[in-house]
Amino acid sequence: MNTKISFLHSAKWLPVLLSVLISSCAFSPEKKESAQSSAELTIEVEGNSAYLSGVLGADLVKQLSDMVRKNPNVTDLVLVDVPGSVDQQATMEGARLIRRLGLNTHIAPTGYVLSGGVDLFLGGVTRSIGAGAGVGVHSWSDGTRVVAKSLSVTDPVHAAYVNFYLEMGVTERFYWFSLDAAPADRVYFLSPEEVYDFQLATE
Repeated sequence: MNTKISFLHSAKWLPVLLSVLISSCAFSPEKKESAQSSAELTIEVEGNSAYLSGVLGADLVKQLSDMVRKNPNVTDLVLVDVPGSVDQQATMEGARLIRRLGLNTHIAPTGYVLSGGVDLFLGGVTRSIGAGAGVGVHSWSDGTRVVAKSLSVTDPVHAAYVNFYLEMGVTERFYWFSLDAAPADRVYFLSPEEVYDFQLATE
């Protein structure tokens, strides 16, 4: 698989991107979007690397578990173009599974991860970002009237996110930054300096 993908290649996700963005950081396990069917996650294995592209869905943990069971030699997950997730709980559990299995995560050169894709990336024991890759964040919404900033800072939903990031070895500041960086229907791409300041990459 050629990982030197032009960022313009991401245009294939444009029809589903906006609908995914609204819910990709929502902490609601039962929520699913119709966009998932047209942008389902695909995993291709080559050697000791597994390449992921597409939207992260409710069956993410099963997909990852099945992949590892069939390919026990895999040590690295390469995120090629992951525009978000439609089930944040599954995404967090997927990241925890990656960490328990001792897998590393990489963002492909000129690839990208957005929103929930960033959270999955954080599961890696070691994490690296290829040249020209994009890391995009934004605030979350549950797809209705509930948005992150409408909740008290003491709300348990915030605590669930903060605890997840701390578990992944990422500073709590990253969560609060993402809420201010962009509204739920937009994306803010982090600079290389911000990526390392928030400890998203380990090398």
